[in-house]
Parts: sequence; structure tokens; C-alpha cells
Amino acid sequence: MENSIYYLVREPKTKREKNPLLLLLHGYGSNEEDLFSFASELPDEYYVISARAPYSLGYGSSYAWYAIDFTADEKRFSDLNQARNSREIVSALIDQLVSEYPIDKNEVTLVGFSQGAILSYAVSLSYPQKVKQVAAMSGYLNPEIMVDGFEKNDFGKLRFYISHGSVDQVVPVDWARKSKPFLDGIGIESIYKEYPVGHGVAPQNFFDFRNWLLEK
Repeated sequence: MENSIYYLVREPKTKREKNPLLLLLHGYGSNEEDLFSFASELPDEYYVISARAPYSLGYGSSYAWYAIDFTADEKRFSDLNQARNSREIVSALIDQLVSEYPIDKNEVTLVGFSQGAILSYAVSLSYPQKVKQVAAMSGYLNPEIMVDGFEKNDFGKLRFYISHGSVDQVVPVDWARKSKPFLDGIGIESIYKEYPVGHGVAPQNFFDFRNWLLEK
């Protein structure tokens, strides 16, 4: 399987022997520049790496982690095979980055927006040994794109920051609200917050996420 996907890197301003990693996964129809625009606001000790999704949508610099049918319901919304393929690509990318950069493999954080958030759930719940924490913004949890038997994984060190716009017109807030009860059910620590916005990251949301990141 082709795993070499394009990404942008912001080196840590504070270099250690091994630094933590923030891996940014953008939303449908966007690209690696989108979340990377936040890089200067993120803590200095992190490698900030923003990945470009593998599927080109064929217009401009628009990419997707998998195809979406916006007219369908929650069950038929996603191309699950493409989603599972992207899950494996991101999992392999984590291994690649840890081997190529002085990154602490025990300090990997996924930050996903929208489709990137959906994928962040899939990667972290499928391979919790590779991910310490996840910020899932404006997405939802879809168990169908996890590896088979993921429920048996050891989730002891995993934690989540989940946020959503209460008037999101792209990913309904009802879908997002199911995530915390699901995570509670498999023993994963999480925080869930809503903001009075649509499909986007409010300034207060970013501020709360950054504080969560600094909590350790």
C-alpha cells in the first residue's frame, strides 16, 4: 500500500532529545495548509506536522481522507473502505515520523477537524499504543472504521478532547454527542465541549484545546 503522503513540518522551538508530536489531520475538501495555520499558536516543544489526505477531489488543492455522500444518513455517509485505507496510512505515517524525527513515540497527539477527527478516532482506538491523546473537533466516532476487535485494546493511557459547534450544519451535533458515552463505556477519559458556532473552530474552542494540551 502506498503510504508516502505529503506533510508540512514545524520543528519544535525548544529542542529536547525527543520531542512530542502534534499530527494535524484536516477536513474533507481542505489540505495540509489549513490546520497548519495554527502552528505558531501551538506549544513550542512540539513537532507540529500537518498531513495531506491521500484522495484528491480533482479541483484546486482539495483532498479527502475518504469519499462522502452528503445526501446520505449517518450509516451510508462514508466510503468505509477508503476510510479504513486512510486509517492504515495515518498509522503507518506515525511510525514513519517516529523513525525519521527525534519524536517521543509515547507523546503522540492527533488533532483532527471534521473528517480528520473521524479518522483520529479510528486510528487511536484501533492502535492506542501509538497515540497518547486526541483532539477531535467537529467530527464523530464511527466504530465501523476501527480494526476488528478494537474493544479489546488497552486504552489505559488514551485521553480525548472533543468539541463541536452546537449549530453545525455539516456534521450534526447529535452525532458528536454520542462519542463521550461511547468512550466512557470502554473506559477512556474524555472532555466534551460545545460552542455556539457552525462547522468551525471558535476562538474559545482553540483556547480550551490549547489549555487541555498544556495540562499534561
